[in-house]
Amino acid sequence: MNKPKLWTKDFINISLSNFFLFLTFYILLVTLPIFALQEFDSNASQAGLMTTIFLLSAIVSRPLAGQWLERTSNRKVLVTALLIFAVSSLLYFFPTTVTGFLVIRLLHGIGFGMATTAVGAIVADLIPSSRRGEGMGYFVMSTNMAMVLGPFVGLTSIQQWGSETMFILSVIVAIGALITGLTVKLAKPEVPDQKVVLPAFSLKSLIEPSAVSIAIVGGFLAIVYSALLSFVSVYANEINLTEVSSLFFVVYAIILLMSRPFTGKWLDQYGPNVIVFPSIVLFAFGMFVLSQSGSATTFLVSAGMIGLGWGTLFPTFQTIAIQNAAPRKRGLATATFLSIYDIGIALGSFLVGLIAAKMDFSSLYLMCSFYVLIGAILYYFLQVRKPTSTKLKSQQALQVKEQ
Repeated sequence: MNKPKLWTKDFINISLSNFFLFLTFYILLVTLPIFALQEFDSNASQAGLMTTIFLLSAIVSRPLAGQWLERTSNRKVLVTALLIFAVSSLLYFFPTTVTGFLVIRLLHGIGFGMATTAVGAIVADLIPSSRRGEGMGYFVMSTNMAMVLGPFVGLTSIQQWGSETMFILSVIVAIGALITGLTVKLAKPEVPDQKVVLPAFSLKSLIEPSAVSIAIVGGFLAIVYSALLSFVSVYANEINLTEVSSLFFVVYAIILLMSRPFTGKWLDQYGPNVIVFPSIVLFAFGMFVLSQSGSATTFLVSAGMIGLGWGTLFPTFQTIAIQNAAPRKRGLATATFLSIYDIGIALGSFLVGLIAAKMDFSSLYLMCSFYVLIGAILYYFLQVRKPTSTKLKSQQALQVKEQ
């Protein structure tokens, strides 16, 4: 029996658009605080606002974009969002004050939040339902690759050639996101036999309930992931492994890339529980090994374990969020999942910073390893044991009717 095709031109292009979106994000994430400190002689808190304002605007805009996706075409939302994102990238050349940059970061975050929500909804429609776990795994690889390349490109450009070159590169990459997004061809949705009456706009309509439980689990574990993003290089300096700190996310991505052909297929064949519980244990053990690292070998081994553990969990959680929603709710489900996930990242960066002031990073990461295991309990009660059989049956019937 032939499998439905996954690697279509449209799937590749939407994955490339997502890659360019996140590449721009990571280029600016690591360089704008440096730029603010050097060019405007600002303090650390003002430099940190460059990231905070961006993430907050993205979090707020995602539910609105999800609601818009439910009421109009995916393409219209995608094009609008990518235009906002690309134009915002151009505007970085003009401000002369920190306040001006913060306004642009606000606008840029809106474009990013809308675009990533639209891209997530579109890719869910492009992937065959029987290969959704596999497809979402490969799609999320585009984000992982950007996470590895973005900081390298950003730091290299600002250190070697200056901030102007760095901004030029971010504009080129943002335009790449726009161009590849525009090339995606979306099938026109079939007109249902009966007109679907959408609920009136309200705060409640900004959230897709079926995605909330798995999003909470993702946000809970994202707090630990934020501890890696923000402080793993600082920890490497603390344990005299500065020379290999830049390789942490390279190893993370390589192991993730090697595992992707298997983990996605297993999700489709055996269901999420077979994937989630071992991945949580592996994530926790990776954090434990990281906390005990005294050599480059153990440091990089922990990167591989975390890459296989957390790198498998994130696309699995996003796939669950999409599968639990009716087709016309996929955009809203994507927005709900990513918004709660981003809240976990933002909250984690704040909390971990406070805790790190009270203890060394080895103790912090050891504590994180036990915290991750609590995530398995949370997943069990919120996702495995919740009474969803009747609800899922009704949703599946609705999906058949709408498709």
